[in-house]
Amino acid sequence: MNAEKLKTIVLEALDDLKAQEIVVIDVRDKSSFTDMMIIATGSSQRQVKSLADNVSMKSKASGILPIGIEGADVGDWVLVDLGDIVVHVMLAQVRRFYQLEKLWSVSEDEPLDDTE
Repeated sequence: MNAEKLKTIVLEALDDLKAQEIVVIDVRDKSSFTDMMIIATGSSQRQVKSLADNVSMKSKASGILPIGIEGADVGDWVLVDLGDIVVHVMLAQVRRFYQLEKLWSVSEDEPLDDTE
């Protein structure tokens, strides 16, 4: 299955359970281990776990077994590794703290901080 089709499956799985602030980041030029990262916010630990479970179930139903699932025991931040796509489902405060969008969108020519 190609990454675009898998992306559609993941986005539908997240949308099914009302994930918030879904962002897709193309990291092909920045990462050797995945092509895309999808980041979504859940409103509670229970929703974060449910969103990650739904992504896992929908991908399995499409023939893609997750390589790994991390963080499901706590539920603040659950990572679902689907190979071509890594899905991060996080509580809002965890997402604000780690700022993955900022981390993965920095180009090689830009400094990592704002200090001069």
